[in-house]
Amino acid sequence: MKKTLLILTALVLGLAPMTKADEGMWLPIFIERLNYVDMQKEGLHLTPEEIYSINHSSLKDAVAIFGGGCTSEIISDQGLLLTNHHCGYSSIQAHSSLEHDYLTNGFWAETLADELPNPGLKATFLVRIEDVTKRVQEVLSDTMSEDSRWKAVRKISKEITGEATDGTHYTASVRSFFEGNEFYLFVYEVFTDIRLVGAPPSSIGKFGADTDNWMWPRHTGDFSMFRVYADKDGNPAPYSEDNVPLKPKHSLPISVAGVHEGDFAMILGYPGSTERYMTSFGIKLALDISNNTIVTIRDKKLKIMLADMQADPAVRIKYASKYAGTSNYWKYYIGQTKGLKRLHVYDKKVELENRFSDWVDADNARKEKYGDVLKIISDAYSTIEKYELARIYLREAIQRGSELPGFANNFSNLAYQLSKKEVDREKVDKTISYLKNGKKDILKTIMNPPTANCLPQCLKCITKTFRKTNNLPT
Repeated sequence: MKKTLLILTALVLGLAPMTKADEGMWLPIFIERLNYVDMQKEGLHLTPEEIYSINHSSLKDAVAIFGGGCTSEIISDQGLLLTNHHCGYSSIQAHSSLEHDYLTNGFWAETLADELPNPGLKATFLVRIEDVTKRVQEVLSDTMSEDSRWKAVRKISKEITGEATDGTHYTASVRSFFEGNEFYLFVYEVFTDIRLVGAPPSSIGKFGADTDNWMWPRHTGDFSMFRVYADKDGNPAPYSEDNVPLKPKHSLPISVAGVHEGDFAMILGYPGSTERYMTSFGIKLALDISNNTIVTIRDKKLKIMLADMQADPAVRIKYASKYAGTSNYWKYYIGQTKGLKRLHVYDKKVELENRFSDWVDADNARKEKYGDVLKIISDAYSTIEKYELARIYLREAIQRGSELPGFANNFSNLAYQLSKKEVDREKVDKTISYLKNGKKDILKTIMNPPTANCLPQCLKCITKTFRKTNNLPT
């Protein structure tokens, strides 16, 4: 899992002149030690155990990873799950057709029997978090190369997750924090029978569309509802008509009392990764090359898809999810670039790095250990910069462009598995199964793929870019 459960608090919502908003982000296992007293002062009435507990039901048991990374919440003792409309969008699209256009008109199951299964969709619940920093650091040293360090971390992580899941149906992951200075084990329970219960029409669920996306405030009814099913014993199980609604360890109560100025607010969920520790060199690369290139390519892809979607209702339904996913980060990178410039993030990073250099230069031992750190990072980004444009065109225009090149690229893992001296039959079969499932998804759209229209142009562009960045004749 790439997502980890974190607590984000906006301590004061009110706008009174004398109030001051505060915020922070923490792993829930540290809430009592780091910030519980301050949160109480601002109006929190829950105990740490009510937020995170491994022995009793707590809020963490009602918050799940939906699909590949969205946050969702269990809101009933019958496994009813609430998430964003855009998070359930691909599932709603998969059930839509010209005869039953749930994207446009919405969908509501009147009975349990009317709820729609979604192969491949999952809901992942956190079982526990454990600090394994000491154990990981015991196999590391300052003299290791980056490759050796990565292999050592991978090996010990595999041992730790194996011990945590042995004899259970759980999955686990060891994740690094603070750029590899701390490590935590996350143990999860994964349910794979997830059924669509309801979704508003897109006029509500996507109100404001790309214009309002990533903006505040928003006025959209951005929600969809699903239900988690389990076997008769409450354990995860593949889809079956014999499965029953999950009896969760905890569900969130629904209040109709509303909110008031000055109320305490806390978010428990699974945010994406952070680039808070990016250096000035990374910020410069994003501003000069990466962000604008991604926006330019995605803008072209969106226009190609939209033209065909507007011309054919069937294509509109088939490409609705891909279009939405493409436009999501098209808008994100537009906003990120504006924010980086408006907040002068590059200049602030340079100032921070200058302070770091002064701190290093003040001590000979520090100079010996850290004296060339910024130069190493700078040199690395200078190398990355030579290939960044070509890399983005390859990823955005080819691998994430027309379905066929992207799907074909997935066969590289199978080729790698088969090239080994000792072939792991289990891994090969698992890879083949993954590819077969991917083929089914491709067939939904491959008969009329609008993004194929940009393939010749994208190939020509990436070839020209590669030659230019490598000083080859064009």
